[in-house]
Amino acid sequence: MSSAAVQSHMTPEEYLALERKATIKSEYLNGKMYAMSGASREHNIISGNIFVALYLQLRERSCEIYSNDMRLKVSAAGLYTYADIVVVCDEPRFEDGSVDTLLNPTALFEVLSPSTEAYDRGAKFGYYRQLDTIQEYTLVSQDSMRVEHYLRHNEQWILTESGRPDDVVRLTSIDCELSLREIYAKVEFPPTDALDHQVSG
Repeated sequence: MSSAAVQSHMTPEEYLALERKATIKSEYLNGKMYAMSGASREHNIISGNIFVALYLQLRERSCEIYSNDMRLKVSAAGLYTYADIVVVCDEPRFEDGSVDTLLNPTALFEVLSPSTEAYDRGAKFGYYRQLDTIQEYTLVSQDSMRVEHYLRHNEQWILTESGRPDDVVRLTSIDCELSLREIYAKVEFPPTDALDHQVSG
């Protein structure tokens, strides 16, 4: 959740009516609409790299992949939100005839940013886990080469962390692989001492 509520209270129907006309995306939770902040250059490069790599592996299969404009609904939480990359490998199900609000994602990817990292790791992942269909959740840092991959196993989530260019993230639910080298292609990280200065300052 990236900013203050735009309106004090509204119904899901009111939210969808506004959102479908808006030029800036917003999330919806508990009767409130939250404007989403823009993404950095690194965020966009990483998201694009993931999308292209997965698209090439999925293009001859029945799975569908969407970028961050596909809205998701978590009915159990009353949440409407967006992920950076969404893959669905079952028959896609949508909330209504507008076909812009997906109900059954298989795998979700979030590129972490300073304003949303805590939310993506905590509350948002908690909401996503309420979706019976989701099998994998991948968090990708934009400030360093680090990928955290969660795989659903019955009622548990198994975490695998990767941090080297030759490391490969194996996405078993969609039968794909992503190397960190391709995820981070064209991304330049600041020197370590610069990051240390930012933290200490």
